[in-house]
Amino acid sequence: MLPIRKTAKQGKRGILERLDAGEIVIGDGGFVFALEKRGYVKAGPWTPEATVEHPEAVRQLHREFLRAGSNVLQTFTFYASEDKLENRGNYVAEKISCHKVNEAACDIAREVANEGDALVAGGVSQTPSYLSCKDKTEVKAAFQKQLEVFMKKNVDFLIAEYFEHVEEAVWAVEVLKESGKPVAATMCIGPEGDMHGVSPGQCAVQLVKAGASIVGVNCHFDPETCIETVRLMKEGLQAAKLKAHLMCQPLAFHTPDCGKQGFIDLPEFPFGLEPRIATRWDIQKYARKAYDLGIRFIGGCCGFEPYHIRAIAEELAPERGFLPEASEKHGSWGDNLSMHTKPWVRARARKEYWENLKPASGRPYCPCMSKPDGWGVTRGAKELMQQKEATTEQQLKELFQKKKF
Repeated sequence: MLPIRKTAKQGKRGILERLDAGEIVIGDGGFVFALEKRGYVKAGPWTPEATVEHPEAVRQLHREFLRAGSNVLQTFTFYASEDKLENRGNYVAEKISCHKVNEAACDIAREVANEGDALVAGGVSQTPSYLSCKDKTEVKAAFQKQLEVFMKKNVDFLIAEYFEHVEEAVWAVEVLKESGKPVAATMCIGPEGDMHGVSPGQCAVQLVKAGASIVGVNCHFDPETCIETVRLMKEGLQAAKLKAHLMCQPLAFHTPDCGKQGFIDLPEFPFGLEPRIATRWDIQKYARKAYDLGIRFIGGCCGFEPYHIRAIAEELAPERGFLPEASEKHGSWGDNLSMHTKPWVRARARKEYWENLKPASGRPYCPCMSKPDGWGVTRGAKELMQQKEATTEQQLKELFQKKKF
């Protein structure tokens, strides 16, 4: 058995030092879904005011991801741009402030990262301003405001993540690149490309030309789909004779029935997705496929809990030479079941059993697939125009009329 590496401080090396050396970097998992289930994030706005209101919850989740094997702790700054914190009646920008949310996120991530061999990545994501057709200067200003905090707090590198439109992702990379720190960029797209029809390969090319050293995808799609999308990105970079490290942070949900918009189009989003959750064994298979494609920054997004990150670390332990601390209580492929009192459960203490299991949902009257909503709206559509005021009853009635059961 490989040795367990206790969570402890190591000599800190930067993200590009690690990737250039061929090392596997394991990202963390999904914060907004995990903390919403725990009662610290509001579904709908999905904003990260928990960094100020409930720092202990954010700190604990960071710590669990670190113990599970994460080498990178992203600041919990998803949707933390000022325009998002004041969108549709959100109180956070006025009562707490964009600055305080981002600053607290950096402090918490750094505190936990210093407990082990982890880097802190400051992250920005897509903005309501872009969806509302605001100009480049205004959109970039939103990223700049977050970047000022990241620079003050001296994060180790930067991530532009969760972008549906490559144009906005390029603007984000251009702003983050001004820091002089390494920049990663991931888009929430599938094999069909971004919402304006730009292919994955061309998206990757544009991001690298803008200054990203690491490119890939995150969120919106399941591991299989995300790996295929990164493969297309890799081919695009090769065709353009450009080099970049590859990154993948998919959903921990099975979404083969998704449309171009990803899982947010599924009728189960966001409160009925649990039957789709990936098992730890599914994630081990994902980690191996990602590694075989040449992806070396491997993590997860919505739905990824610490045990999913541990699964990545365990699958790639032979290449890394050690297991994470969280594997102390987790035998390889279920071998701790040999201690179970029931003989038929002891018979499951082997890789062959779990590797070939086809889990049942236990829901005999439910379909195995859903029909995505597919409204087909994107930047510029009336329904995507954002506002500071809370959504009105009349606006909701109009939407209810459009979406009939």
